[in-house]
Amino acid sequence: MTNTILAERPATYAEKVYAGVLGKIIGVYLGRPFEGWTYDRITRELGEITTYVHERFGRPLVVTDDDISGTFTFLRALADHGYDPQLTPEQIGQTWLNYLIENQTVLWWGGVGNSTEHTAYMRLKHGIPAPRSGSMALNGTTIAEQIGAQIFIDGWAMLAPGDPALAADLARRAGSVSHDGAAVHGAQMIAAMEALAFTEPDLNVLIDTALTFIPPDATIARMIADIREWHAQYPDWHTAREQMQAHYGYDRYPGVCHIMPNHGLIILALLYGSDDFGQTMTIVNTSGWDTDCNAANVGCLLGIKNGLRAFEGAVDWRGPVADRLYLPTADGGRAISDAVTEAYHVIESAHRLHDRPFTPPKNGAKFHFDLPGAVQGFRVEEGSAGDVVNAEGHSQTGTHSLAIHCPAGEVGPVYAATPTFIPPEAIDMAGYTLLASPTLYSGQEVTACLSAHEDNAAPLTVGLYMRVYGTSDRLERCGGPEAVLAPGEQATLVWRVPDTHGAPVAEIGVAVQSSATPAAAYLDTLTWGGTPEITLARPAADRMMWRRAWVDAVDHFEAQWPEAYRPIQDHGRGMLSQGTADWHDYRASADIASPLAQAIGLGVRVQGLRRYYALLLDRSAGARLVKVRDTESILAEAAYDWSFNTPYAVALEACGPHLRAWIDGTLIFDVEDTDALLPGGGVALICEDGCLSTDAVHVVPVSRTQESEAQ
Repeated sequence: MTNTILAERPATYAEKVYAGVLGKIIGVYLGRPFEGWTYDRITRELGEITTYVHERFGRPLVVTDDDISGTFTFLRALADHGYDPQLTPEQIGQTWLNYLIENQTVLWWGGVGNSTEHTAYMRLKHGIPAPRSGSMALNGTTIAEQIGAQIFIDGWAMLAPGDPALAADLARRAGSVSHDGAAVHGAQMIAAMEALAFTEPDLNVLIDTALTFIPPDATIARMIADIREWHAQYPDWHTAREQMQAHYGYDRYPGVCHIMPNHGLIILALLYGSDDFGQTMTIVNTSGWDTDCNAANVGCLLGIKNGLRAFEGAVDWRGPVADRLYLPTADGGRAISDAVTEAYHVIESAHRLHDRPFTPPKNGAKFHFDLPGAVQGFRVEEGSAGDVVNAEGHSQTGTHSLAIHCPAGEVGPVYAATPTFIPPEAIDMAGYTLLASPTLYSGQEVTACLSAHEDNAAPLTVGLYMRVYGTSDRLERCGGPEAVLAPGEQATLVWRVPDTHGAPVAEIGVAVQSSATPAAAYLDTLTWGGTPEITLARPAADRMMWRRAWVDAVDHFEAQWPEAYRPIQDHGRGMLSQGTADWHDYRASADIASPLAQAIGLGVRVQGLRRYYALLLDRSAGARLVKVRDTESILAEAAYDWSFNTPYAVALEACGPHLRAWIDGTLIFDVEDTDALLPGGGVALICEDGCLSTDAVHVVPVSRTQESEAQ
C-alpha cells in the first residue's frame, strides 16, 4: 500500500494532521459546556457562540470527553494488530474491550438500549464480535443509527491522506463495531471528506466525492441534497437552520442523539461558514444539539483542509488550549497527552500502514516542539512572570524549539512546566472522570537540551524542576540540575528523578533566571525513558493523589482499610494498574494475601485490561504464568496449594522475551515468550472473584536486580 502524500510531502502531511487534531479538540472544548442545548436556549442564555464560554460555567477549558478519548483510543487497534491493512471490525472491537473500563472511561455509559456505545460494549463483552455487535439486526434501527460512529472517526481519516476510498472503508470497519445504517454512512462521509481535504480545497468537491461512498438513496444523501438547495436559496444561515430543524430536527428521529440532525448541521455549517474557522464554529455551535461532537468534526476537517492558518484571526483558539488533552483509558500511561504527541501517533500509524519508513522528530524526544506554534502543554506556573512560545530555530536537529521569556524588570525565576499527571484543575472533573497514571517516575532519567538567546545581555541560569503531590495534596517543588549559560551557549541537563516516597510527579519543567532582563532561553528537547526504580506504597503524610495514580478497574477500591491496597472484584477479573509503555525490562514484587478470591496475582507489561503478563495464584489451577493478548494463554503452570489470609511474596520479571516468576523466594517459572511479545507496560494488582490486599508494590529495573544477584 503506497501513498504519494506521505512519500512526497511528509512535512505538509504532519502539519495538517496536527492542525486536524487541534481542530478536533478546540471544537470539543468550545461546544462541550452547552452540549445538548437547543438553538433557542443557546441564543437566549449565551448569544451566538464566537469564542470559548467555559468560564461562564465555572469549568476548566481542557476536559475529558468521549469525542477525544474515543477518537485516539480506538485508533490504537491498528498498532495493536501490527498495522495490518486488513484490520477487521472484530479486531477494533477487541481494542474496545482492552481500553474501556466499564461504566468509567471513554463512552457515555447510559445503559443498554439507551446508549448505543454502551449497548455495543455489552455485546462485545458477552462474546458477540463486531460487526454484529453494532448491527441493526441485533440492536434495532433506533440504537444503530445514533451519532457515535461519526464522532470517533477523524483519526481513521487522517491515516488516508488524499485517499477518500480508504478512509471510507476504514470508517465502515470502525463504525460498524457499534453502529449501522445511516450512522455508518455519516461516518463514511466525514472520513472521506477529511481524507480528501489533505489535497482538495473545494468543499463541494469534498461533499460530491464523499457521496460516492454511500448509497445514492441513503437518507443522509437526500438530506445533504436538501441542505445544498437551501444554501443556494437562502443567503442567511439562520433561515437554513430553521429549514433544517423543520425537516430533520430531533423531533423526527427516535433515540437520544440521532445521526441525521447532527450530520446535517455539520454540512450546513461548512457550506455557510465560507471556509472561515471562526464563522463555521459560530454556526455549528449556535445551532445546538450535539455541539461538541459536531464542532469537533468540523474543526478537524477545517484544520486538515486549511492547515494551521485555519486558527488565525481575532480569537486566540490555540493559546488557552496549549495543546493539552486527556485520554483516560485502562492504559493510564497514555492519559496525559497533547496534540503534538497524538498527531505523531497518527503520523507513525499512517506511515506503517502504507509501508513507509518513519523517523520521529529529534530522535524520538517526548517534547520536541517541532511543529509551528506547538507548546505541548507547557505553561508558565501561576504566580510566575514570563511566557512560553514556540520559536523557529534554536534546535540542534529540528526546526523549532520552545522559547521561555524572562520579562524586563523581573529578577525571579520563570517556571514553565507541562503536566505529567492529573493537574489540580482536573482532579474533580465533571462528566468523564480522568483516570490516569503519571508519565514520569522516580529512577527515570530526564534529559533536556537548552540554549540561551544570543542577544541576552548577561548569562542566565537554567534548571530542571518537578512538582509532586505532597502533604494534603499540595504541589511541592523539587529542584534538579542547573547550568549557567552565556549568550548563545548550549547545555544538556541530565537528571535521575529522586525518590518521591510515593508522591506522584505532577509536572516537569524548566526554571530560567537572569540578572539582566529581558532575556530568553530555548528548550530544544525534553525527554525521559526506561524503567523506574520505585516502591508504590502509602505515603507517610496526609494525601490521596497517590491512590489516583492507580487506574481503577475493580468494583471496589476504598481508602478505609488498614492495607494500602485492597482491590475487590465482585465478579470476573479486575485490576489496579500503574505505569507506562516506557517500562520494558523490570521485576515487580509484592506481598499479597486474600481472605477470599478465586485468583490473585501480579501483572507486568500491562497495556490495558486484555494485554499483559501475570503470575496468578488460582484456587482451581494452582500457580500460573499467563499471557493475555486479547485472549488468554498459559505460558506455564504448577501445582501450588495456597491458603486464604496467608501472605505470599510474589515476584514477576520480564526481560526481553524472558519471563521469570518467584513465590516466597523460590523460582517457579522460567520461560520465553516467542510469539507476539508484549514489549512494555506498567504493573498491576489482579484479583478475580474476590479480594487482594498488600501494602506495597516494588518495581526494579532488571539491570539493578542483576547487579544485586552478581554480588
